[in-house]
Amino acid sequence: MHHHHRALRAALPALLTAILCAAAPAHADKGQAATPSTTQGAAATGKSTAKLDRADRKVLEDLAESNLAEIAAARLALEKSQNAQVRAYAQHMIDDHTKAHAEVRALAQTKGVELPAEPNLTHKAKSKMLEALNGDIFDRTYIKQSGRRDHRATHEKLKSNMDKVKDPEVAALAAKMRPIVEQHLLMADEMIAKTARSATGTAGTPGNDTSTATGKEPTPMKK
Repeated sequence: MHHHHRALRAALPALLTAILCAAAPAHADKGQAATPSTTQGAAATGKSTAKLDRADRKVLEDLAESNLAEIAAARLALEKSQNAQVRAYAQHMIDDHTKAHAEVRALAQTKGVELPAEPNLTHKAKSKMLEALNGDIFDRTYIKQSGRRDHRATHEKLKSNMDKVKDPEVAALAAKMRPIVEQHLLMADEMIAKTARSATGTAGTPGNDTSTATGKEPTPMKK
């Protein structure tokens, strides 16, 4: 009888462990059901990551590369340019694209998309070419290349990819970025037109004030 009690007592821990192990999945399920906002939220995020379409990922990647390239070129302009207008444009690009990049990164993180950490090879080659230039040639090339061509390319990509985008958050971000890119493009076009006018003679000088005003017009219109 004494032996029987001792054997039972020795077997109890093993028995309890077995019962607990068997009950564990049930408890885990109950825990998940009790906290749907956290557990199911994570599962939902996982789902959206897996289902994020290639076109949606491409939009985020393109925006990231564009932001990084514009910021890098603008920093170079602040280092090299002595032209007040060019420097003001470059600072505007740094401010706008830094803000835009933060939004792109935040959404990419939510969707589980890994973004490029630096500009692509094409933009790097353009930067190297810009580095070799100085003075007016640098200013003109920076505005034509980063200001006009790169913004135009980004605008075209956003326009052509919009039909393929499926994720509503990616679509909303792209729609928000398009007018910003348009405004940067208009600003660059105005500066190019201005330098062309001033190059033809003093007749371009009075036009400076009106062209600056027209360069600012698109902003309220877009709103």
